[in-house]
Formats: sequence, structure tokens, C-alpha cells
Amino acid sequence: MSAASALPPPRAGVRRLDPILVDRIAAGEVVERPASAVKELLENAVDAGARSVEVTIEAGGRRLIRVVDDGIGMGADDLALAVERHATSKLPDGDLTRIGSLGFRGEALPSIGAVSRLSLTSRTADGEGVSLLVEAGAKGPVRPAPALKGTRIEVTDLFAATPARLKFLKSDRAETAAIAEVLRRLAVAQPRVRFTLRTESGSPTVFPAENEGGEAALLRRLGSVLGPDFPANAVPLSMAREGFSLEGHVGLPTFHRGVGTHIHFVVNGRPVRDRLLLGAVRGAYADTMSSDRHPVLALYLACEPGLVDVNVHPAKTELRFREPGLVRALVVSAIHEALRRAGARSSTTGAQAALDALRSGAQGIGAPAGEGRFTVHTGAAAPSLMPRPARTLFSGPSLAAPSGWRAPASAMPAATDRSGFAETPQAAFTHDHAPSDLAPPSADLRPEAETEAAEAHPLGAARAQIHGTYIVAQTRDGIVLVDQHAAHERLVYERLKAERAGGGVLAQGLLIPDVVEMPPEAADRLVEAAPELERLGLSLEAFGPGAVLVRAVPAALAGGSVKTLVLDVLDALEASGVEEGGPAGAGDPDPLSRRLDALLSRMSCHGSIRAGRRLKPEEMNALLRQMEATPLSGSCNHGRPTFVSLGLADIERLFGRR
Repeated sequence: MSAASALPPPRAGVRRLDPILVDRIAAGEVVERPASAVKELLENAVDAGARSVEVTIEAGGRRLIRVVDDGIGMGADDLALAVERHATSKLPDGDLTRIGSLGFRGEALPSIGAVSRLSLTSRTADGEGVSLLVEAGAKGPVRPAPALKGTRIEVTDLFAATPARLKFLKSDRAETAAIAEVLRRLAVAQPRVRFTLRTESGSPTVFPAENEGGEAALLRRLGSVLGPDFPANAVPLSMAREGFSLEGHVGLPTFHRGVGTHIHFVVNGRPVRDRLLLGAVRGAYADTMSSDRHPVLALYLACEPGLVDVNVHPAKTELRFREPGLVRALVVSAIHEALRRAGARSSTTGAQAALDALRSGAQGIGAPAGEGRFTVHTGAAAPSLMPRPARTLFSGPSLAAPSGWRAPASAMPAATDRSGFAETPQAAFTHDHAPSDLAPPSADLRPEAETEAAEAHPLGAARAQIHGTYIVAQTRDGIVLVDQHAAHERLVYERLKAERAGGGVLAQGLLIPDVVEMPPEAADRLVEAAPELERLGLSLEAFGPGAVLVRAVPAALAGGSVKTLVLDVLDALEASGVEEGGPAGAGDPDPLSRRLDALLSRMSCHGSIRAGRRLKPEEMNALLRQMEATPLSGSCNHGRPTFVSLGLADIERLFGRR
């Protein structure tokens, strides 16, 4: 039987639907799942001036939802009207352009009562307690009842009147998680309110009220919602522009998550999930975070109610701004400024991950093969576990001892003893001259004083290079491990962006133009983008079918492989072409700028110090000093951390000294 034949035949005449049926149909828009009901009830509690709200659920909210608040409460007349559709106290003048409350439609309670058993008990500060019962849309009389100040609402057997809806609900665990997410988002938006969630299993989730206000109190609430690591990895943000005020805290680029549930927006006290704001955040983190990762942040946007329309969706989670371009530019600029103000900072979680890796490596000593980092053989035929010669451990191509560092004579033993060391061990490095980026030492300045001066810098003094890739620097209270390629990639990228913003990237002409061959369609793509590339310091032109002639390259990238640079730029052009057709560019007021930055990012990766390149002490220290002076240097263009700091106390704990 075809789908067309399954439809009922058309009926003549128009009739008015039953009021209860109307309520059940409307409830489908407002109460999609138990979390939707909890959201509506929580918003009503906040609008009633509650300072403490407790939510209790059973079976993911299907069997029971109980919300108890200490708000202003309701009298008998208000309680009777509260369950009528389109009855509300939140629009006293009926002006939809100046909505200052979370709820305003007057649909929550009648919609919930139409598809469940709804019990309400309430009392005002100077009144008597009253109660009301609504069963599947049928309203009972208002009765006297004992009650504390505030309102107590119980929803049982949700969707019992519409059993088909139950088939579309997820598991109890999934529905409970959705309710917890609703509570978390409102907890971020209303830090002065205490929220409690009780479930059938486990201890309750409690967000204490932060009544004193201020940045410290807000950070405590954000830490309880976004995790205890957030305050140490967040940067404060504050900016105002043309009637809009934006405040909040944004996480460092290296402090990210695999999902976007840790991105919180609050507009005039209302938690929202707006595509415009999400796109602005994604654009702000575009060149500091991988596209498959998501930042952690909480932004509070305030404006006159007339500048934003919140009446665009029944769930009230979406809105529409009168000046969307202005709002997007404000969010992007504020996040950029906050991250640049953070300077060379990397997330504390990177250090913890490094310490965990070291601990797991240490625990692997003596473990069976495959269970740890090291394998110890036992038995008569197994080699003895003796220390290897120190020179074998600390010299060779994997470690570059900075030239100019010498070993104290007292550290060099005169002869080999019987401890198992077959060769003279290599001693610790001692600095013999001032790094090139520091002021020349005075005549009476000892090498030890030079080292102490360098260690006073945030990233310390370079001590060694290991595996031709990582720089080991010593600070006054720990060590710093730097990925030289990732760090230099960020430095080159920021230099190229600064040059572009200043009028154009500096170019260096090639003495002999270079011809790069490629498929004809790829060459056509490059030639088409030649005007854009010219602004970035890369000058090229067509050179017959399937080839381009390169006449100049960015001065910051001179000396590298021209072919590799051109092919990298081609890859970036193809990637940007795909992104322009997708949602990433939606609402972007300056797609050309984003495209040029993507090209510069790819160029900077090509022109950076490669892993495996041996660096001199002066070069290593110069890299550290440039990182300290360059914003966003805590992460590379792809969101990877450029350095990890380990405190001396953490290192001592690794060895059982603490």
C-alpha cells in the first residue's frame, strides 16, 4: 500500500478543537522531554525571586519531577490563573519588546498539566498555603494546604496522557543527564541562586549561592559547574560597545574539550544556545585551537531588552539581535583581547598530564612486557639490570649540550670505580657566557649570576635540547619543556599577521624565479588567488599549463623550500574553499580576513624551526624571550601547547621527596 493511500480521506467542514486537546498539542512545542519541563519550572522559580531551588527526579523525570523554591509564592487567585493558558504576571504592560524575565508566555504550567498529573502548593509571606491539582488537563479546585513560603510543584507520570511521546524518550540515564545540563546552564546564568539536584542514586548535586558577588564569587560558581581546573585556566573578559556590555571568563586555547557543552552564553540573565554567538566564539579561537576541539567559557551579554528579540522559539533558547554584526564583532574582539592579554600562558592540565605520564612510566619499571614503559628480564639467562654509562644516557644525537656550558672540575671523577659506570659520566652544564638576547654581563658578574638572571624570566634559561625537538629550560621554581617547532610556528604566524595588518607582508624577491609544477587545475587555483597571495608576500604567475612561476616569498619564510611553501598554500586554499560552503562561515562578516589568516597559518607552519634542528644556546634563549613577548604563544596555530611547566614541588613528589 502506498503512502498516499494510507492517508485518511478529506473531511468537509471546520470545527473547533477541544480545549484539552489544544493544550496537549501545544504541550508538544513546550514540553519535548522531562528536561524541558524542568527548565520551565526552574525559570518560573527564578522569576519568582527564589534564592534556593531544589529539584528531585525519579526515572529520569518520567515518574517524578519535584521543584521546591523559596520565592514570593502565590495566593489562591493567582494559583488558579497560573494553570490557565496564556496567563502570566511577567508582562504587566504587554510590551514584547521589553521582556525582563525568563518566562513570559504563560504556557509552561498548562502545557505540563495537559500531559501529566500536576500538583501545585504555594504560600506568600503573609498569606495561607493553598494547593491545586491538574490531571491530564482537567483542573481541580483550589484548596487550603500547609506550606512554607514559596512554591512546591510535583509532576508525576509525565506524558501519561500522551503515551506515544514516551516511545521517543531516551534511557533514564540520558534523560537525567539532560536535566543536569539544564540545571548547570541556569546555575551559570544565576550565580546568586542555590541549586540542588537529587536523583535516585548518588549524592545530590549542589551549587551553593554566591551572594557576595564579584569576580572571585563568579569564578567559584564557574569552577563548580565547569570543573575545578577552569579558574586556573581562565582569563577574565570585559568590553562594552554601542549599548552592549560583555563580561565573563574564557578558557586558554590549550584548555579545551571534545564537545561544545562547556560553552555557556547568558544574555540578560537568560542562558541561550545561539548560532551567532557560537560562530563568533569559533571564529575567535580559529587560529589557536583545532577545529575538532571546543573551548570552555562563560560569557554574559547585557543590553537593553529592545535590542534583542527572545520571542523567536517556544523553548526560549534562541534569540535574534537587532545588530548581529555588532554583537559578533564584540564577542570576537573581546576574546582576542583577553587571550592576548594572557600572554605566554599554557593550561595547568598539560603539566598534570606530563606528571601522570612520568608516574606511569616509573610504575612500568619491573612490570611485565607490554604493561609499562620498561621491561625487566628475570632468570639465569637474562642480563643484569645495571646502570648504563652516563655518557650513553646523556649525550649523542638525542641531546644537544649548549656550547659554552662547562662541567665543574669537582664533578668529574678521576677514574672509573666498581659501581658499574664504565666511562666518565657527563656533568651538569654550567653557563660560560651571556645569551645573545640578554644584556652583556658586567666585568664582575659571575656566570652563576648570569644564569640566575636568565632563570628569573617566566620561561627561564635554556639548559639543553633533547631529541633535536624539545628545549629544556630551568626557572627559579621548576623546569619548562618547550616544543621548538610549535613555539616558532606561533611566533612566525603572529609576525606575518602583524605585517599584514600594517599594510602588507614583507616580501623577498628570488634571485632566480622558481618554477613549481602541479596538476593544471591546481595551477589555475593558485593563479586565480594570486592577488590575495600578493598581499601575503607570495608573488606568482602562470607559467604554461600545469606550472606556476614564483618570483617572491614572504621575508619571514625566506630560505625554505619554495615548492613546499606553494603546495602548502594550495592545500590551505582548497581547505578554505570547502569551509566557505559550510556552517563555519555562517555569519562571518569578514570571510576574506579569515581566509587570509588561514593561509598565513599554513605558511608559518612551513617556515618554522623544524623538529630535529639543532639550536645554539643563544637561539634557544632568544626563542624563549620572544615567546614571553608574543601573545597567544602558549599554543601553536593548531591548538597544541607550545610548552609545559613543571614545578619543583611536583618533581620532588615524583621522587618521593615530598
